Amino acid sequence: MKFKEMPYSRYDCEQLKKDLAELTMSLSAAKTYEEAKAVFLKNEEEGKHFETAVTLAQVRHSIDTRDKFYEEECNYYNRMLPEVEEYSQQWNLAMLNSPFRADFEKEYGDLMFINTEISLKTFSPDIVPQMQQENDLTQEYEKLLASAQIPFRGKTYTLAQLGPYKVDPDDSTRKEAYLAEGSWYKENQAKFDEYYDKLTHLRDEMGKKLGYGGYTTLGYYRMGRNCYTKEDVEKFRAAVVKYLVPVAEKIYKKQAERLGCEYPMSFYNSVLEFRSGNPKPAGDRDYLVEAGQRFYDDLSPETSKFFRTMREMDLMDLLSTEGKQSGGYCTSIPDYNVPFIFANFNGTQHDVEVITHEAGHAFEAWMNIDRVPSSYVWPGMESAEVHSMSMEFFGETFAEDFFGKDARKFLYSHLAGGITFIPYGTMVDHFQHEVYANPDWTPRQRHDCWKKLMGIYTPWIKLDGEIPFYSDGEHWQRQHHIYSSPFYYIDYCLAQTVALEFWAMIQKSRKDAWKHYMAYTLQGGSRTFTDLLKNADLKSPFEEETLKSVCAQADKALDEFDLTGIE
Repeated sequence: MKFKEMPYSRYDCEQLKKDLAELTMSLSAAKTYEEAKAVFLKNEEEGKHFETAVTLAQVRHSIDTRDKFYEEECNYYNRMLPEVEEYSQQWNLAMLNSPFRADFEKEYGDLMFINTEISLKTFSPDIVPQMQQENDLTQEYEKLLASAQIPFRGKTYTLAQLGPYKVDPDDSTRKEAYLAEGSWYKENQAKFDEYYDKLTHLRDEMGKKLGYGGYTTLGYYRMGRNCYTKEDVEKFRAAVVKYLVPVAEKIYKKQAERLGCEYPMSFYNSVLEFRSGNPKPAGDRDYLVEAGQRFYDDLSPETSKFFRTMREMDLMDLLSTEGKQSGGYCTSIPDYNVPFIFANFNGTQHDVEVITHEAGHAFEAWMNIDRVPSSYVWPGMESAEVHSMSMEFFGETFAEDFFGKDARKFLYSHLAGGITFIPYGTMVDHFQHEVYANPDWTPRQRHDCWKKLMGIYTPWIKLDGEIPFYSDGEHWQRQHHIYSSPFYYIDYCLAQTVALEFWAMIQKSRKDAWKHYMAYTLQGGSRTFTDLLKNADLKSPFEEETLKSVCAQADKALDEFDLTGIE
């Protein structure tokens, strides 16, 4: 069945609450493990049906935010999900207190109980109104971004459609595109400030109601952090400043030399890597999907079958269209045992990275879709991003197919980007820690904090006042995760560190690297992040030596990279 043919009907959340209450009572009344397990499996099945309905509504709304039917469906779930959570937590308590807990752990492992204990720390009926408001505000933020109609050289563009002009080789075109985008954000500045101010205070209020004194502790629990702490993240950030920032700064200094521009660079120069232009895909959407199939056919029998199924069932919505939510993501549709990829192709290098990045997520879900409990289908966010970011590096082996004459440009750009991204991502995390430690900051104080952190993590950028919004330290408001998934972004940085380990392995033997990748992937979400790494014989990014080592290897490779003939 193709995605568009999957039937949707609103899931009755009032009935779901009754069903959850009955299942909880049945679990508590079970006399044997066999009885308890049967109730557990029934709850698993009902949960899949519910998740399928919610996912179909959310995906179809993100494909066209102007569709009033799916907008109202999402509004309904935004209101009801916090109410359902209360019943889910009662079920969780019954599982934790079950006399058959040891039997469950023996059959399914103990991580489901570890994660359940963390989940219980994230909720109280007292915060349901705040959770509902939070859902509404994040949806309004996404809707505002999707509504962007930006005038540029006589035409109107969405944010994604403007993207190619922001990396155009012509300096005046790039600058003009940045000015147009920055002006749109400035025109809507009051709304962006309002949404985030309300979200910050709502989250702070929730944290205080739950007894944490603020949001940060609650935020870590909500992210399901089960094997590392805020202190571990702080040490990682310090290592990034120590090892990554100097190498990234060297990359940008060489870039400024190639472009013949001053250093530190303006925003619109920092995004252009080569005077002749950034690497461009060798074809359009259809070409890239075909190239993706050739890559996955060559990589393994499993990836070949996976990607072919994604195509046959139309499980990828890739083109940027009017009214479409910006960004990209991967999710799963449990009733059909398939993942789904959402993206916004715009003719840039990013299109190829979607074919590998989001497909890395989708492949992991594909390989683990039948796991019980269903919470083991996906690992934690930091673990999941390893699948996607590492798949990007496996994709380098088909650079000529994806990029044609720009293959060498891409290979340099992708590795350089793997290094330069980590300081930016770490800055996003640091910024959020500062914001939630100071929830009463004014919008201007938040912007000033971002500007200060830029001096630490991205010293290659010049805050020169040329580009509105960007040069005033306000461009963090483009980052979806800061609004909708607080404390998520460090996950990308931890994962990129591991992905650079895979890059180093691939340089020696793609076959051996793939064995490690599959050893990591086939565990699904059944282990903590650090255990997943250990079981696949990978190093932890929390060890300073790991970051130091991958950084040194990448730095050496970039220094030795042959850019002869590339302007």
